[in-house]
Amino acid sequence: MKKQSFAVVLALLLFALCASHTASAADTKSQLIQIQTQLQLMQDNMSRMQQSFDERMGVMKDLLTQQTDNVNKMGAAVQNLQKTLGQQTSDAGSKVDQISGQVQALHDAVDELKARLAKVSKQLDDMQTAQQNITAPPAGSQPGSPGGAANNVPQAPPADQLYNDGLRDYNANKNDLASQEFAQYLQVYGNTDLAGNAQFYLGEISYRQGNYAGAVQAYNKVLDQYPGGNKTAAAQLKKAYALLELGQRDAGVQELRSLISRYPKSPEALQARDRLTKLGAAGAASKKPARPSPSHR
Repeated sequence: MKKQSFAVVLALLLFALCASHTASAADTKSQLIQIQTQLQLMQDNMSRMQQSFDERMGVMKDLLTQQTDNVNKMGAAVQNLQKTLGQQTSDAGSKVDQISGQVQALHDAVDELKARLAKVSKQLDDMQTAQQNITAPPAGSQPGSPGGAANNVPQAPPADQLYNDGLRDYNANKNDLASQEFAQYLQVYGNTDLAGNAQFYLGEISYRQGNYAGAVQAYNKVLDQYPGGNKTAAAQLKKAYALLELGQRDAGVQELRSLISRYPKSPEALQARDRLTKLGAAGAASKKPARPSPSHR
């Protein structure tokens, strides 16, 4: 009897365990179904968000393209204005410097607009990249990954921001701060289109501070390292002025003649002719254009 009772109890326990396991399996399966359903809903929502984001991003990029075209047209208008000024004679006398200054201001404004558009384009690209990383984070971007420590290294500001900061401080006569910003720009973004401009403004700061020898060196870097930039003629003109300030009349006159020979239709050429007239060397300039001065080579 005892053996039969024990067998009955054992059978009842086994039955209870099997029933409990079956109920647990059914509950787990139900939870998995709920999780899968929620995951599907999240994926559907993400797809709709992606579609909406792509549509809006497309609209913003179209607007950015239109603005870029407008700025390019403005740059072309400034170049046409330069050509028109270059066709005029130097009879304007004292007004030549003023006209050239206005054209230079237009150049700076166009450069600043281009930098701002580049910043907006960069922000749009960053937004798109961040949105893509939500669904597919790049390898090594997790906080605990080995590459995560590199994100803590201080980085320079974006190129357009750094250049605009330097230009703003330069226009505000904050020479030391502008010099640091332009120097940092050249160190980090020395291969960009505005690198020659940054180097030119370093020369302008030295010239403004009366450091004419340092200005000549800075202008030489513009002429040597960024010969295709839009500050080349201005750099050669200001180099000539700095040489004259240093008492190097012959070198300054030679630089002015070289400028007229290389950029005969530029506003800087008008200023160079006017300065040669004041120096009493205008007649010699018209006889034989001089080669570029070898002093900056």
